Amino acid sequence: MTDQTQNKPASGGEPAINPGEDAVLTADKHFGAAAFQKKYLFRDTAAGIITGTMAIPLSIGIAIMSDYPIKVGLATVVFACIIGWINAWIRPGNYIGCPGIAAGLAPALALGVASFGMENMAFCIFLTSAMQAVCWHFNWQKYLLVAVPVYLVEGLLAGIGLKIMLKFFEFTYELPEEAVGDTFWNAARYQMVTISAIGFAVFLFLFAKYKDIQPAIAYFVLIFGGAAVALFVEVPMIYVEDIDLYLRLPLPHEDATIWMLFLMVLFCLMLATIDVIEQVMSNAAIEKIDPLKRKCNSNNSLLAIWIANMGSSFFGGMTNLDGLAKSTTNRLAGAYTKFSLILIAIVVGFFIMNTQYLDYLPKFALAAIMIFSGYKMIAGLAHVTHYGPYALMLAILCGLLVFELGIFEGLLIAMVVHALVHFMVYTMHDKMETKSVIRRYFENLKKDSTNLQ
Repeated sequence: MTDQTQNKPASGGEPAINPGEDAVLTADKHFGAAAFQKKYLFRDTAAGIITGTMAIPLSIGIAIMSDYPIKVGLATVVFACIIGWINAWIRPGNYIGCPGIAAGLAPALALGVASFGMENMAFCIFLTSAMQAVCWHFNWQKYLLVAVPVYLVEGLLAGIGLKIMLKFFEFTYELPEEAVGDTFWNAARYQMVTISAIGFAVFLFLFAKYKDIQPAIAYFVLIFGGAAVALFVEVPMIYVEDIDLYLRLPLPHEDATIWMLFLMVLFCLMLATIDVIEQVMSNAAIEKIDPLKRKCNSNNSLLAIWIANMGSSFFGGMTNLDGLAKSTTNRLAGAYTKFSLILIAIVVGFFIMNTQYLDYLPKFALAAIMIFSGYKMIAGLAHVTHYGPYALMLAILCGLLVFELGIFEGLLIAMVVHALVHFMVYTMHDKMETKSVIRRYFENLKKDSTNLQ
């Protein structure tokens, strides 16, 4: 697929990219323009600083949800941003997307840690990236959306969102150890709940007020306001273990059995599939908010993803993709090219080098951000309504199965139910042969995936 730049006026009065203006542009390609343009330098710099600051609490929350060290999660963000910027010079996938660790994969990574141990997770991430590399090479990402309906993915994300909300709800009433009394509901607990409720209400109010202008305002006020409250009231704070980051080969642990390796392959296949589908869905949304209305190339985005995943596996990093929340903030903060990713990497990198500053983030502030993120994932079910009541019911079923049984089991059962419903409807009602039923099934999935793109 060749990317085309449309010469339309951008919002805010900025002119669209004109191939005749920049020496870096060719007739059909704008490799350099995707990564940097001098006329957008100030905008991209400001956007990177704002988005980088907002990305820190989100990344901390996702790392906690994934049972990964926070410092490893932040390092993954830095590395993914650098790879994303380099890739924008060569094969741009999107133009304002912001890579980072994915909330949608957090419970899956936590499952991997619990099942295989942290000592095997580097190998799992390496294997996941290798699968994604194969998918990229053969451009199979377009077929994944045919095999897995869009509404099932939305249901899967809703189930994960519910897990995230419940996980971080505990932070809204958690107390410092010295404040825990003999009774659960003591004065300190009531005070903590009140502070959490006020913080969350202020965050929601500011986000609703500024979401179309500068959503980062809500995050800044919550973070700095929470830190100010912590100066006067004893509240639980985030603790970041200052672990050493070092390079090592992503090999399975010596105690790994053949059966465990087999399970790892299935686990990584699930990770790779969800990661790719989420990126395709994010690209569809990023394309709509691009200020210059540039087309996205999901396969090019997949190139950046698997390179970043493979590289991060050498320091024990996590999976990544262009998250919609950070990408939207990046756009509204003024980003026009991927140069903003360099500033994001610098901001996040500063806190990796100075983890002591992260100890000023109260848990109740992080809880508000992550609960809201989980809610947004559940609210994605609204996108399913235009597919009809059947798709909505199946998406809700998938979400509940994912919440109760796990990502892989929930999605698999939902897909089996979906296939059986199609089979029964077409064979028993429309009197179709089995071969025709299978053909109709994939034709419908292809139509649904085309609607997304």
